[in-house]
Amino acid sequence: MSLKDAGGRPVHLNLLRIHLPVAGVMSIVHRITGVLMVLAVPFMIYLLDRSLRSEAEYRQIADWMHSPLGVVLLFGLLWSVLHHLLAGLRYLLIDVDLGVDKSMARTTAWLVLLLAPLFALLLAWGLL
Repeated sequence: MSLKDAGGRPVHLNLLRIHLPVAGVMSIVHRITGVLMVLAVPFMIYLLDRSLRSEAEYRQIADWMHSPLGVVLLFGLLWSVLHHLLAGLRYLLIDVDLGVDKSMARTTAWLVLLLAPLFALLLAWGLL
């Protein structure tokens, strides 16, 4: 099928070649972080349940949280929460017509993408 057959529209859309604006990337990451937080809830409840059983299990969970895998998971969860929070605040400001113009929207999207991992690193460092 050629472009003529499709009425001038592309027939095969290659998603890897599409260059989204930074606000579009931030929006997709906002959705991904929401899903990650929902998926993390059962795991976090399990860890809380185990840590409350006894002092020995609490120490076991605390030691696991200080392991490399625990630190990565903690950072990922903190990043998800912070990105989702900052992006949500950005969307609330856009809803009241603040930061709607193109340059401000691009700037605030970059701020969300850069500040969320930075804050997550600082919080993870402070918690460990």
